[in-house]
Amino acid sequence: MLLNQVEALRRASHRLRPCTAGAKRLPRLLAFTDPERSGDVLRLAAGLPRGSALVFRTFGAEGALNVAQALRRLTWRRGVLLLIGADVGLAHAVKADGVHLPERFVGRLPDLSGRGLLLTAAAHSPAAARLALALGADAVVVSAVMPSQSPSAGGAIGLLPLALLARSLAGPVYALGGISASNARRVAATGVAGLAAVGAFVRP
Repeated sequence: MLLNQVEALRRASHRLRPCTAGAKRLPRLLAFTDPERSGDVLRLAAGLPRGSALVFRTFGAEGALNVAQALRRLTWRRGVLLLIGADVGLAHAVKADGVHLPERFVGRLPDLSGRGLLLTAAAHSPAAARLALALGADAVVVSAVMPSQSPSAGGAIGLLPLALLARSLAGPVYALGGISASNARRVAATGVAGLAAVGAFVRP
């Protein structure tokens, strides 16, 4: 079932137009890790399609440096981008391709611009998305798009509001939250730059 989910997201993401932010080519597919849900993140990374990106979120866990170093080696070999969630120091230590910032940390974006990192930021409202892009984010990750089982997910915004938001913003939008094999094509049709997920990559 997991392979079907990943393949469905891959196929849906390839319906999207190639998108860039400046000189940076944006991946069409983002896989977010979660300490409670993702299991073996190396195994997860090994199953990602070439050209996608892994967002490794540590939440301060012990041993994160060792895991991030192993992920960096693996993602280099597989042609997958590696972004580090929130921890800029860790991103630099392992020579990650970029950093993903939670919405509450978007004030750090101006200090990170110009360092060659791919910068994405979480946004849970149109105002937050506009702010992140204005502060230098290469793309925003909007959630929750569809009903999600994540305990931290808010109410789903739905496809029409997502399409209107993607059209109105002055930068690329990734859709996160409740995206699965059954709805990936419909989400991709809203005009977003890419699809993002946690649960779709979790092995049973």
